[in-house]
Amino acid sequence: MSFSVAGFVRTTLPGLALAVAIAAVATVIGHLVPVIGAAVPAIVIGVVIALVRRPGAVLAPGLKFASKLVLQSAVVLLGTQLSLAEVASVGVQSFPVMISTLLVCLVAAWFLGRALRIDAELTTLIGVGTAICGASAIAAVSPVIRARNESIAYAVSTIFLFNVLAVLLFPPLGHALGFSQHEFGLFAGTAVNDTSSVVATAGIYGAAALSFAVVVKLVRTLMIIPISIGLALRTARRDGSGGPLTLRGVVGLVPWFLIGFLVASLIRSLGWIPDAALAPISVVSMFFIATAMAAIGLSTDLAGFRRAGVRPLLLGGILWLVVTATAITAILLTRA
Repeated sequence: MSFSVAGFVRTTLPGLALAVAIAAVATVIGHLVPVIGAAVPAIVIGVVIALVRRPGAVLAPGLKFASKLVLQSAVVLLGTQLSLAEVASVGVQSFPVMISTLLVCLVAAWFLGRALRIDAELTTLIGVGTAICGASAIAAVSPVIRARNESIAYAVSTIFLFNVLAVLLFPPLGHALGFSQHEFGLFAGTAVNDTSSVVATAGIYGAAALSFAVVVKLVRTLMIIPISIGLALRTARRDGSGGPLTLRGVVGLVPWFLIGFLVASLIRSLGWIPDAALAPISVVSMFFIATAMAAIGLSTDLAGFRRAGVRPLLLGGILWLVVTATAITAILLTRA
């Protein structure tokens, strides 16, 4: 067996330890200033450190581990906060808002991409990333449409900028609009891109908003499957070069942490988790989130934004505003 625990610890521990240390500082700040929580200080501290001195290759494996597996584990732990009945209820409630933002974003991306003279590949990646779940959606559809590496990098860089803006701007916007915890959870789950940013944004607003937003986001993530199938069929019709899409490939598009979240919810539904354990589990989950956000901040490549150029950023910005406005409108209409 090639896996070595000692080797894993040696390569992963340095970057992970740095992210954990930043998360600890951010958690203290979050306790002192509860309105901002721990996620925002964590990512800000990480970005500042990256600006002063970008982490080297020694830290990269640990930062990747923190920004991916630690974050996904946090989402699984959040599943303990909701029963399956609550998950199903949230999914039904969110579907009209979610599907409206998805359709409006994809249609707007097609028209704006042509108007801004951005190539179809990059337009597709930015559109899907904004409509569904940011970098995860981009990563899922890239092999299906055989996207170039530079297009993938441009799209991810563009999406990331608006993820950070959402974390900073959406909570005060939610308060200004008088959103309840559930309304803001619905808003964050449908108007924010990556899972990390959804969790960070909703976590600032409140625990109830966070639980609601995670379920909404996970339901939205499932849209990767039909979108990827549609793109594969379109690519195959266009030039016959689309990647093969097998049943195994379709199953592989379902994130493992979605399954883990549902399993955790099932365990909660069966009453196997004592009520006294729910609060400590939530605290651990939030610390994991802060750790992941610190790693994401440390990994920020500001040069990627410069390489992306103005037009892709403009496309991403307009789509972000379109999705935000659509989600707010749908929520306010539902409230009325």
